[in-house]
Amino acid sequence: MRNPIPVVLAGARGHGRWHLLNIHRLQRAGLVRLAGVCELRPLDAAELDGLGSPLQPPLQSDDFGALLDATGAGDGGIAVICTPIDTHTDLALTAAARGTHILLEKPPAPSFAEFRRMADGVRAAGTVCQIGFQSLGSHALPAIASLVAEGAVGEVTGIGAAGAWARDEAYFRRSPWAGKRRLDDGTDVVDGVLTNPLAHAVATALALDGSPHAEDVAAIELELARANAIEADDTSCVRLTTARGTRVTVAVTLCAEEPGEPYVVVHGTRGRVTLWYKQDRVLVQRAGHGPAETLHGRTDLLENLVGHLTAGEELLVPPHRTGAFMRLVEAVRTAPEPRQLPAGAWYAAPGESAPRRVVKGIDALVRASADTLSLFSELEANPR
Repeated sequence: MRNPIPVVLAGARGHGRWHLLNIHRLQRAGLVRLAGVCELRPLDAAELDGLGSPLQPPLQSDDFGALLDATGAGDGGIAVICTPIDTHTDLALTAAARGTHILLEKPPAPSFAEFRRMADGVRAAGTVCQIGFQSLGSHALPAIASLVAEGAVGEVTGIGAAGAWARDEAYFRRSPWAGKRRLDDGTDVVDGVLTNPLAHAVATALALDGSPHAEDVAAIELELARANAIEADDTSCVRLTTARGTRVTVAVTLCAEEPGEPYVVVHGTRGRVTLWYKQDRVLVQRAGHGPAETLHGRTDLLENLVGHLTAGEELLVPPHRTGAFMRLVEAVRTAPEPRQLPAGAWYAAPGESAPRRVVKGIDALVRASADTLSLFSELEANPR
């Protein structure tokens, strides 16, 4: 039996807690071993409870490179990187230089140049990198691709995505980079709703079109806005035209009236397919048939990376399959400052830990964008 692969986790709090628990799940299955945790402030006993062997607890350090060396995760181990966006490239290259394979949380980088530097460096080092778009491990994606190829909904006329989430004002104070376009020293962050919290909507829509690569994007029309007192966008839409001519429209907000599950809808001449990508739930509606709903499984991306390293499984989300998404990140990075919505366009509502700002009518606007493949400005000029 193969020895478990040593894993070092960089960033174990916040969303990193999910990775910590997932590593533990795979550790129980004998696939990996949590060898180290890189955090500025070490995890305490309660945070590590049950996550390591009492005889061999994971090493902890705020020095990522030294931790890789000390744990043996270099030369064939894995680093899971779930740290601030602006640190992704340097940490990934630190791991690659030691022969460590990488699961890199999305977005992979804050600019296209940094993305290319990371991807080129990893490739030159001969290591493997998986980008953490978990929705791209959904078995619903190939199922929908088969339906479309069979002509179940006719000719595809476009793809729309909608995401209406709610985040209170404390969410944007959770870290020094939250809600920022760039740090005080000019370092890019690009923590907007399209590029971070609801980035999966963009990546999933592009994947359903079969247009994941940088060269698959022909044009980008972008509308960025914010209701909160932040630099980045919290209510935005984009329409990408792909090289095959598909219009892919994504409308998202963190200021929803009634938060709901984000979804992607493939429009066809004889019907439509809707995917709620966090649930792996698919609804097919087509002429001459009743609606058909199915649930699908999902391949975990860390498990897929392990399978790739040990059994030659196809890697699901290598960097080049996120190039189209990174074209959007670059467009957001270089766009003018997001439009500040006037005070009359939103109101304050109670939140979990602080008030949250709600944009009036945004839920309907987001849905209409996904339904009609229209930008917000087009819908506001021609209300339905």
